[in-house]
Amino acid sequence: MNAAIKIDRIDPTDWYVGMKNPSLQLMVYGQGVREADVETDYPGVKIDSIVRLDSPNYLLVYLNLSGAQPGEMTLNFSGKKVKYQLKRRDMSGDERMGFTNADVLYMLMPDRFASGSTDNDQIKGLMPYKNDRTQPSLRHGGDLEGIRQHLDYFKQLGVTALWFTPVLENNSPDNNGNSTYHGYATTDYYKVDPRFGTNEEYRRLTDEAHQKGLKVVMDMIFNHCGFDHPWIKDMPSHDWLNQPQWLKKSGGTSQPNEDYLQTSYKLTPVVDPYASQVDTRETVEGWFVPTMPDLNQHNPHVMTYLIQNSIWWIETVGIDGIRMDTYPYAFADGMARWMKELNAEYPNFNTVGETWVTEPAYTAAWQKDSKVAAQNSNLKTVMDFSFYDKINQAKNEETDDWWQGLNRIYNNFVYDYLYPNPESVMAFIDNHDTDRFLGNGRDTLALKQALALLLTVKRIPQIYYGTEILMNGTKEVTDGNVRKDFPGGFPGDKRSAFTAEGRTQAENAMFNWLSKLLHWRQGNEVVTKGTMTQFIPLKGVYVINRSLGGKNVLVVINGKKAENTFVAARYAEVVPQGTVARDVTSGRKYDISRDFKLRPRQTLVLEY
Repeated sequence: MNAAIKIDRIDPTDWYVGMKNPSLQLMVYGQGVREADVETDYPGVKIDSIVRLDSPNYLLVYLNLSGAQPGEMTLNFSGKKVKYQLKRRDMSGDERMGFTNADVLYMLMPDRFASGSTDNDQIKGLMPYKNDRTQPSLRHGGDLEGIRQHLDYFKQLGVTALWFTPVLENNSPDNNGNSTYHGYATTDYYKVDPRFGTNEEYRRLTDEAHQKGLKVVMDMIFNHCGFDHPWIKDMPSHDWLNQPQWLKKSGGTSQPNEDYLQTSYKLTPVVDPYASQVDTRETVEGWFVPTMPDLNQHNPHVMTYLIQNSIWWIETVGIDGIRMDTYPYAFADGMARWMKELNAEYPNFNTVGETWVTEPAYTAAWQKDSKVAAQNSNLKTVMDFSFYDKINQAKNEETDDWWQGLNRIYNNFVYDYLYPNPESVMAFIDNHDTDRFLGNGRDTLALKQALALLLTVKRIPQIYYGTEILMNGTKEVTDGNVRKDFPGGFPGDKRSAFTAEGRTQAENAMFNWLSKLLHWRQGNEVVTKGTMTQFIPLKGVYVINRSLGGKNVLVVINGKKAENTFVAARYAEVVPQGTVARDVTSGRKYDISRDFKLRPRQTLVLEY
């Protein structure tokens, strides 16, 4: 027995048999483990290869599980025996159904939504931190249990899928009033942050969400990890990270020096046919911030680790989709490999990538099977930052007969021919990284117009938590001002906006209006499968028609702050003579084959 060898950890912590791809990478960590010989006599398992990395404390073991059955496997590392669990899958990969445009995603931040337990507010053994709800950039104490306790609220509202910002461990210390409450600095890819709960609580939350007809989308980050991840103190290999050389001069701290390379945050070089090498390098190899080390997706072992991690969470917790952060910052070929493997194992699953450029041509190039991309991303769903950008410009403008106001929305959809699949584009009006749509105001007429469009066009809609109760705020001082606590989610709150009694009259009015629209949308194939016809805004009126099997939905929006007129003759191609339509939100009926008056900034969703 080799007493010098120590086994502290194996990733993945366990695995599943019956995968289409029988290969399994084990990352073994422990003092001196690199030199170990590895054996197993478990039936159906073969050792394909062993990779000895630069660090003496890592060993990669590649297994082939093609003939394995569920059970406990013994791995022998030069005399040190370790038990490893091979599990049975809950279902085949083909049976896992992802989110689609029939869903409406509700995006929330666990730390800011609700606290279901105070027992996990202070966890011993973690790096120094504190909960302080008066500080916008420190932790506030929300958790997975808080979300679970409010599943009925989501059902009442009418959304069908929940997207949480990352829930994995972010064990980094508070720093000058800042913390990693947001979850985007992973320090353990196989563990829920204990301040949010446990892996078991995550599974319980997902199971109960499924019982109520709600899907769960997991936020992941392959571009970078947290500075306090074990990989940084003991780097597996010299090429595990991009541009790691500055760390030697920093003395192991995150203090940048002349060797540090910061990303430019400019994503265009990765599709620019004329891009310089220096611009491309800054985008994909530069670090997001000094405390978020940039992972090298060109290292096949790194990419295999990340791919397996995403599969493990699908199998272990039963998530219904993935939202991938900072998608174009990572090497495109590595990410395309991830998507190809995930699509092969889970053909009906769905992943949405954050592609933050406001030009449709850019976004479309990232969608699976794009004809304008240099290589196939295999990414089924992309985020429509163009729609977000245009709707937030339009809300402050009068709609003229050319470019301003709702013309911007019309022109956004004009370019849908660039998308291989417009129905698999995720649209939104705000999220955790933007100003809230309401800014610092309460313009409910503009908000209704934005939401009516969001929920009726050819898109997968995403709503940001609190929009339904008029939560507002801007990032001009801090991101925390657009990530405020949901009223009633925390001990000591003076009121609860989870109940009608706890909401103000204006909040109830918006909640009820949106809830009615969301419930109407559920199962409505006219909106999710129907053809879409849009009319160039004329004299400030923007009209979109959805049609399927003789049923229609006509969205009518007055883009002016004055009274206006719906001129029926203009829409005769979709509105037969004598057609009476019902407004979904008010129940009022309109003869839409005749002219009628529109109130200032009025929004109508008419079905006929």
